[in-house]
Amino acid sequence: MIPKIGDPRDRVDGRQKVTGSAKYAAEVAVKEVAYAVLVSATIPVGTIRSMDVAAAKKAPGVIGVISHLNAMELHQAPPPQSSSGGAPPPNRGAYREPSALPFQDANVHYLGQSIAVVVAETLEQATHAASLVKVAYDEKPSRTSMSAHRADAVDRSKSEFHKGDADAAFASAPVKIDAVYRTPYEHHNPMEAHSITVEWNGDKATLHDSSQNIFAARQTIANAFGVPRENVRVTSPFVGGAFGSKGSSWPHVLIATMASRMTKRPVKLVLTRKQLFFAAGHRPETEQRVRLGATKDGRLVALIHDGVSQANDISDYAERFTRPARVIYATPNLRGASPVVALDVATPTYMRAPGESPGMFAIESAMDELAYAAGIDPMQLRLVNHADVDPLEGKPWSSKSLKECYTRGAERFGWSRRTPQPRSMRDGRLLIGQGMSSATYPAHRSPASAKATMKSDGTMVVQSGSHEMGMGTATVMAQLAAETIGMPAERVRFEYGDTLLPQAPISAGSMTAASVGSAVWGAAHSLRKKLIDIAVADPRSPLHGMDPDALKTSDGRIVGANGGESFSELLARQYLPTVEAQFDAKPEEEEEKYAAHAFGASFAEVSVDPDLMIVRLRRLVSAFAAGRVLNEKTARSQYLGGMVWGIGMALLEKTHFDERIGSFTSVNLGEYLLPVHADIRDLDVILVEEDDPHVNPIGAKGIGEIGIVGVAAAIANAVFHATGKRVRDLPITIDKLM
Repeated sequence: MIPKIGDPRDRVDGRQKVTGSAKYAAEVAVKEVAYAVLVSATIPVGTIRSMDVAAAKKAPGVIGVISHLNAMELHQAPPPQSSSGGAPPPNRGAYREPSALPFQDANVHYLGQSIAVVVAETLEQATHAASLVKVAYDEKPSRTSMSAHRADAVDRSKSEFHKGDADAAFASAPVKIDAVYRTPYEHHNPMEAHSITVEWNGDKATLHDSSQNIFAARQTIANAFGVPRENVRVTSPFVGGAFGSKGSSWPHVLIATMASRMTKRPVKLVLTRKQLFFAAGHRPETEQRVRLGATKDGRLVALIHDGVSQANDISDYAERFTRPARVIYATPNLRGASPVVALDVATPTYMRAPGESPGMFAIESAMDELAYAAGIDPMQLRLVNHADVDPLEGKPWSSKSLKECYTRGAERFGWSRRTPQPRSMRDGRLLIGQGMSSATYPAHRSPASAKATMKSDGTMVVQSGSHEMGMGTATVMAQLAAETIGMPAERVRFEYGDTLLPQAPISAGSMTAASVGSAVWGAAHSLRKKLIDIAVADPRSPLHGMDPDALKTSDGRIVGANGGESFSELLARQYLPTVEAQFDAKPEEEEEKYAAHAFGASFAEVSVDPDLMIVRLRRLVSAFAAGRVLNEKTARSQYLGGMVWGIGMALLEKTHFDERIGSFTSVNLGEYLLPVHADIRDLDVILVEEDDPHVNPIGAKGIGEIGIVGVAAAIANAVFHATGKRVRDLPITIDKLM
C-alpha cells in the first residue's frame, strides 16, 4: 500500500530494539578490543601536583596508563562556525581553550574532569587498576556559587535585545508583575550511557560512537589528531537517548581515540552513570527575572526578561532562556538578555528545548500571575496578547495555529468549568488546581544531503548520515521517500548513522525532519524524474514519447493513459542494476521572509493533599501545531515524551549540588528523581496540523522539543490554583508548599 505522509506507521527498527538485535556503540564487535576506564579529578579547580601510576601499571591485564604525564599532543580545533537554532555548530566540540583538551596539562577545571585513563584486557581489570591511581593536587580557591558571583556575569552569546522603551513602559503600567524564577541543575540521564569503540588502522580511525552529531565528531578527531577528515569514519548505528548530551565530542571521545592510537589496540570506553553527571553536560542552573507591565484589561505594554545561568571558562555554552520572550506575545516594548556566570563547575550543554524550557517556565508563570493581578482568565489573557506577527522583527509567521491550540486544548480539557479562585475546587478532601501555559519552539533547518537508489528488484535505498535516537527518523524518512516516489514503504530502506553517507546536520534543535526530510524528499523526487525520463526515452516502453508531466507513479509503477510498467521492469530492460539521484537541500532566501515557529498550549490538573502537601498530576492535555505531521504515531510519541519530561521538570528533577566542594551529589538514578509509570496519569495529545508552504519543501516543523516547553509552568500554575501558594523555584516539593 502506498503510504500517506502522516499515517501512524510502526517504527521500522522496533523489532530490532525489542529483541536486542539492535547494536549500540558499546556493542559493536571488534577483535582484540581493550577496555578503558577513566580516572576523575576530586577537586573543583587547581593543578595536579603528582600522579602515582606505578601500582596501576603493575596490575593484572593493564596495557597502559595515560595522563598528562605521557599523553600525545592534541591539536586545538579551529574557531567555531556559526549555527542556527541553538544547536552546536557543525564542526564544534565541547572545548574553547587549549587547556580544556584532555591530558594536555596538569590543570583541573572542575570536579569530575577526566585526568587519566587506564587501558586493560578486561573491563574489570581496567576498573581495578584505575582505583590504584593516586593523585595529589594543589587546590585553588573555587567559584561554585552562581548567586555569590552574579555580579561577574557576562553576555557571552550576545543575547541582549530590545524594542521600544521597556523600562519606561513598565514603570508607568497600571498592572505590574516583577518576580524571580529559578530552575535547578538537571541532567540528561539517557538509558544508554555515552560510549565509544575506536580502532586505528595506520593513520585511519574508525569510531563507533554514541553520537547525535557524527560529522562534527569526525571533524573534531581529524583536527585533534592532525589527520585528513577523510581518514576518520564515525558510525552511530543506534543511540539510546541523547537529548542534547551527545551533540558534542566530549573528552571521553578524544581520550578513547588517543588510547587506541597510543596502545595500538582497539579500545572500548563506556562512562559510568556517576561519570555522566560530570563528563557529558547538563542543563545549567538559571535565575530569571520577569517584569510584565499591562493595561487594566491585560494588554502587555512591556515585557522584560533577564537573568543569569551557570557556565564555565572552558566552553562557550550559554543557556539562552530569553529567546521565547522575543516571539511569544505582542507588546510594543521588549527587552531581554541572558548573560552567564562562569564557575568552576562541569560544562553545561544543550538539553531538550535548551533556553525555551526554563525560559517559558518563567514567562508563563509570570503570565499566570498577571492574569490574577488583572482579574482575567489565564487563557483569555493569552488571547488578548496573541502576536499576529513576530513581535521583535515584525515578520509574518510562516504559519501559526496557536489560537486553535488554545481552543481545542481548552475544549478537550474542560477549561470553561474551572472556577478561578485559588482553593475553590475540591475532590473530597483533596484540593484541585487547574493551570495552563503556552509553548513555542523555533522551526530550524540546516543544509543536508540525501541519496536515493532504485534497485533492479524494485526496492529503494535512501541514505543520509543522520541519526536515530528513538524519535523515529528511519521510519519517517522511508515513509516520506515512499510517498514522494510512489511505492510501498515496506520496499524502502533508510540508511543512516555513518559518515560515509551523504552529510547531514546534528540531530538537535528539532531540525532533523525539516533538514534531512527536505533532502530525502528532493532525492526521491529527482529519482522519480530520472525514472520517468528513462521510460519516456525508451522505444520499448509503453510510456515512450509521452509527456513526462502527464505520468504518475503509484505502487512502484509509472502509469500513463495507455498503460504503464514497474520500476523493476524498466531497470531490467535497460540492464541497469540501479538508478540513483542525490540531492543537497538547504534553506532558501524566501524562507527568511517569514518567522517560523511551532506553537502549542498545555492544560494541567493537579490534586494536592492539604495536610501533607503532596502534589499529584491528574491529567495533562497538550495541543501542538508544528506544520505537516509526517507520522501521527511517532509524532504523538515525541510529544508524550516531552510532556513526561515537563512533568519531571515541574515536580521531581533536580541535580543536587554542594557548593562547598563543587560537586553534584545526586549522581545516580536512585537519587536523581525522574517520573515513573506511577507518576504519569492521563496524558492527551492533540495534533493540530498546519499547511505551511513557506517553512521548507515538506512543510514540517520540528516536534522533538516543543513537547516539554511550558508543561512545568502549566503544572506550577495549577498548583497555585489549588493551594494559593506560588512556587517560583523548581521543582515543586512538599517543603515549598508547607
